[in-house]
Amino acid sequence: MIVCPNCNHPNPDGAIQCEACYTPLPATTTCPNCGATVQADASFCGQCGYHLRAGKAAVAATVAPDIPPVEVQPLVTPEPLVQPQPLSLGKTAGHATPDSSPLPPTAVAVPPESNPPYSTEETNLSPPPITQPVTEHKKTAAPPSQGVPAARTQLQQVTARLIHVQTNREVELPQNLSVIHIGKPNDRIPPDIDVSGFPNSEIVSRVHCDIRVESDAYYIEDVGSSNGTYINNLPLLPGNRHRLRPGDRISLGKGDLVTFLFQLS
Repeated sequence: MIVCPNCNHPNPDGAIQCEACYTPLPATTTCPNCGATVQADASFCGQCGYHLRAGKAAVAATVAPDIPPVEVQPLVTPEPLVQPQPLSLGKTAGHATPDSSPLPPTAVAVPPESNPPYSTEETNLSPPPITQPVTEHKKTAAPPSQGVPAARTQLQQVTARLIHVQTNREVELPQNLSVIHIGKPNDRIPPDIDVSGFPNSEIVSRVHCDIRVESDAYYIEDVGSSNGTYINNLPLLPGNRHRLRPGDRISLGKGDLVTFLFQLS
């Protein structure tokens, strides 16, 4: 299975383009550990968990050329550009006082601590009690509105059908099947939609194509018919699936002789 990088749709192995958005699918390769098919840009194998990039790095390391070591010269400490000058403490305002000495420390009298101007007693900050009675307001429910019917949810079931272009006949697809076989009566796979009663049905193979139902999506694929299956006048390659959309034109065989329109209702 190949996951589309554009819309994350799972595609069957061997598909060239995404069957949902028609984006070209990435190339695939083989896991060297278990042989499973993985994408060429994957980092790990989805089957055995083998580290694909580590294996490539190991192979590259075995063939990497030897690089001679580069000699690094030792760092040289540069000499300072300016020599620091000692700071003289004997000069004051540009006059030299060689016999000056530092002044002795002077004692400073600290006044005694005075009593704080505020009281240290705790102050009662609680609000005064409320003496007025509190009246309770009761909420009155609003009267129900009259004349408004209750909304009803109705589930609508989607019905798919094929409209035969040449005769304007409608064929409703079975709703209880996940795979719907289209063809003519045979002893191998009985068809769910028998086209033997339509004009020019001789160009339709007995096992011609299948419509697969996945959730709310419908996919059509050719199962090896003799004259091929065409979607909107383009051939549907064997092994590829096409997601059907309302209005798609399905031609069974060449010449546009047995043609159906896909519709949803």
